[in-house]
Amino acid sequence: MRHHYFFISFFLLLSVVDYSQNSNVKSDELLTSTDSIEAAPRINLDSIHLDPTSEMLDEESYWKIIESSLKETTNQEDQEIFLTAELEKLSPKEVIGFRLRTDKLLFDSYTSNLWCANYVISNGAADDSFDYFRCWLISRGKEAYYKTQENPDNLVNLVGNEPQAYDFEGFWYVANNAFKNLTHKEVESYVDYEKFTTTDVHYPILEFNWNVDDPKTMEKVCPVLFKKFWKK
Repeated sequence: MRHHYFFISFFLLLSVVDYSQNSNVKSDELLTSTDSIEAAPRINLDSIHLDPTSEMLDEESYWKIIESSLKETTNQEDQEIFLTAELEKLSPKEVIGFRLRTDKLLFDSYTSNLWCANYVISNGAADDSFDYFRCWLISRGKEAYYKTQENPDNLVNLVGNEPQAYDFEGFWYVANNAFKNLTHKEVESYVDYEKFTTTDVHYPILEFNWNVDDPKTMEKVCPVLFKKFWKK
């Protein structure tokens, strides 16, 4: 009988030891599993290959992102935050492409007529912020951008009733910020500037068809805007 109790006790002891060992393994496995449920690390470009690129983001994709930001926000601060968050959903190369597409649109809108319109709607107060004015125009969407390119007087449908400087400096930086948030790198380091030449460095020398000392020349460029906003 004593031998019987001995074997039963010995069996129970082995069971307890086995359970304890298994529990420790599962605890370790659980700890490892829990540790892995963390926010995904930022992309490290040191561990992937990304050559400098001159490829712009597809234009329709670009404008879809802008249109979404207009639907979801009501002011520049929120639009800037929204755009940065949306760009962080893209690949690093696509973020670079967004920046390059923006640069191309800025290049194409570097015109004498638009500069005049910007000057008129601010009643002469925006002569130093033409770049940020064009950023603001791009941020208004595809239709606004191209219609204003065709006819600067289209701005009358986009601005208020009093002279005001319209600019959006933060818009130009959304791709830069998104890229840095994703990679901890500067986007300029991954732009192939030998192939991508539509940048401010290569802006043409404008031949102005208007003169601030002759308001009639400005009126000729954008008569509707001039009539509404020029008060000097």
